[in-house]
Amino acid sequence: MFERIKEDLETARDRDPAAKSLLEMLLAYPGLHAIWLHRLAHRLWEMGIPIIPRLISHINRQLTGIEIHPGAKIGRRVFIDHGMGVVIGETTEIGDDVTLYQGVTLGGTGKEKGKRHPTVGNRVVIAAGAKVLGPIEIGDNARVGAGAVVVKSVPPDCTVVGVPGRIVACAGERVIDLHHENIPDPVSEMFECFNRRIDRLEKYLTETQEELERTRLELEKAERELKLAEEELAHAEAEIKKQKPIIASGCDLKFDTAIEEVYPADNDQGT
Repeated sequence: MFERIKEDLETARDRDPAAKSLLEMLLAYPGLHAIWLHRLAHRLWEMGIPIIPRLISHINRQLTGIEIHPGAKIGRRVFIDHGMGVVIGETTEIGDDVTLYQGVTLGGTGKEKGKRHPTVGNRVVIAAGAKVLGPIEIGDNARVGAGAVVVKSVPPDCTVVGVPGRIVACAGERVIDLHHENIPDPVSEMFECFNRRIDRLEKYLTETQEELERTRLELEKAERELKLAEEELAHAEAEIKKQKPIIASGCDLKFDTAIEEVYPADNDQGT
């Protein structure tokens, strides 16, 4: 028993950078107290002793804010950080080297009998506020993001985030990675993608507007040139109209002269 307690203290010191001393962890770490009281309740539960295991679980919740059903199976070096609001159901199975943060629920769905709670593998990190529901399996080395709601099994070495939970990475490094704040956020990435597309569209619209403005200016210039050409044409037509009577009178005079030269006798007889 004392060997397990020592192991738990070393686990807490390794995973919590705020840990100062063994005495502090012994007296003021509710996650450790919850695990220790659960071991007692679970041992009595397996022995078939009625009521007392549930009473210990109830006292455990009052003291630590962590509710663990005495029937839940919890492995070695499991660390519950902060712990307030953590709920672990009756048929839950938790492997070794697992880390749970405040507000985590390992719960069931419906009122079915038998296995109805999750099975969590080894070296799993479940971040603050995550809900893992139903008889699903969370594979070894998996990570569950803060606030995620997981209702489907997660393969080993994968990261799941969102509501409902979606796998966003797999084949991760097999270590106890406590940096759950670095888990990808697909919703944020989608908005960033939308922003990039909007930026491209705005740039395209700006370029199109500039091109339209250049076309408008060129069209106005062409219209001015056309108007000037029309004015020059009208002026030329007016000049031509002015010249027509002079040309016509000159042509008539020449015609009369030619007639007199051809028919001089007729003119003399007439006289």
